[in-house]
Amino acid sequence: MRSTDLDNRHYYCHYLQWPTAVGHFSKEVRSMESLESFRQEVRSWLEENCPASQRLPRDGETPLPWGSPQAVEDAKLWLERCANKGFTCPSWPAEYGGGGLSNEQEKVLRQEVAAVGTQLPGMSFGTHMLGPVLLELGNEEQKRRFIPDIIHNRLTWAQGYSEPGAGSDLAGLQTRAERVGDEYVINGSKIWTTGANNADWMFCLVRTDPDAPKHDGISFILFDLKSPGVTISPIELISGASEFCQVFFEDVRAKAENLIGEKNKGWAIAKRLLQYERTMISGMGGGGGPRGGAKRKRVAKRYRSMADMALPYVGEKDGKLADFALRDQLTQTEMDTICLTLTTKRVGEEVKAQKGPGHTASMFKWYATELNKRRQEILTTALGTQALGWEGEGFQAHELAHTRGWLRSKGNSIEGGTSEVQMNVIAKRVLGLPD
Repeated sequence: MRSTDLDNRHYYCHYLQWPTAVGHFSKEVRSMESLESFRQEVRSWLEENCPASQRLPRDGETPLPWGSPQAVEDAKLWLERCANKGFTCPSWPAEYGGGGLSNEQEKVLRQEVAAVGTQLPGMSFGTHMLGPVLLELGNEEQKRRFIPDIIHNRLTWAQGYSEPGAGSDLAGLQTRAERVGDEYVINGSKIWTTGANNADWMFCLVRTDPDAPKHDGISFILFDLKSPGVTISPIELISGASEFCQVFFEDVRAKAENLIGEKNKGWAIAKRLLQYERTMISGMGGGGGPRGGAKRKRVAKRYRSMADMALPYVGEKDGKLADFALRDQLTQTEMDTICLTLTTKRVGEEVKAQKGPGHTASMFKWYATELNKRRQEILTTALGTQALGWEGEGFQAHELAHTRGWLRSKGNSIEGGTSEVQMNVIAKRVLGLPD
């Protein structure tokens, strides 16, 4: 073959590919233009609809206290506006009331939300745990019945998983459900049920075949917590709060149509929901975003400044942190927080591509909860004796709130599966180590 033939073949090959290349390039340009147009639309919508009290204050602005009546009303308004737009669940299908956004559009939305200094409202057990499971494993009637209420926060949910004799060994649960006509009759109890005293409904694991091996014979069902036979008793924690409850069931009736998936096949659904739960809990690894990081630095400077480390905070000091060890711990923690936040964002994009979280959720849950406990310890160190108050004079409200927050953080490595359980999952499912 002559060299001119080779040259001509090379020329014709490129010539034939040119229209395809041009078309591909044009498509990318159109996509970029569409995203930029969407960005401008979101930016305008946020400026028009996000109340000032729900944003970080701008220079010269005095922030409205979070617990003030106006801030509470603004929070309700912000939730309503976002829900009507589908932004409480941006990527959920529009046919159920979600935003129907693509991964790229949701990323733009979250970037613009962060730029405004706010966050999307409505994070709950419904939006981050039950909703994704219903979209994945529920039938069409169940989706249309429950998903819109979850998006608009019209129903709040509690999780009926752990029992007095079935915590880390969740498959050992004994709460029973027997089919009677078109209903299931439920008897038993659940414990450490977060927010049950304020919830409307429960998604619950029940044993529908007591003779089957413990991982079999379990079903996943939904029912109203206002049903006759439900008794809810709050459990006071070391922090003084009572967000955890024990819930008793005595002949509670749940409609059979609210059984998710197949009867006796609930263990697979339970594990799937736990992956979503652990992904949600790992979100605390962000440490409250810019607000959280700014708070930690501000507290450290105020209470451990060069001006006077011996006295409690009585006003602005010079702002220079004198404790070198604390300065090092604070810096390392902020670096770890940034790294975790970036990693979870990257993995989050991969998760969306593969339609749901995997066993790596246990990695992030373990690290995020341990990191949050470390952050609370650092704040306690910075506050010194002012972090040891429970009530009475000599302590400010935010100091007393920190004491309770620090004590509450001890439960982070227990809820959603203990750190030890997470390490077992990582060893078996991620690293592939033998039992």
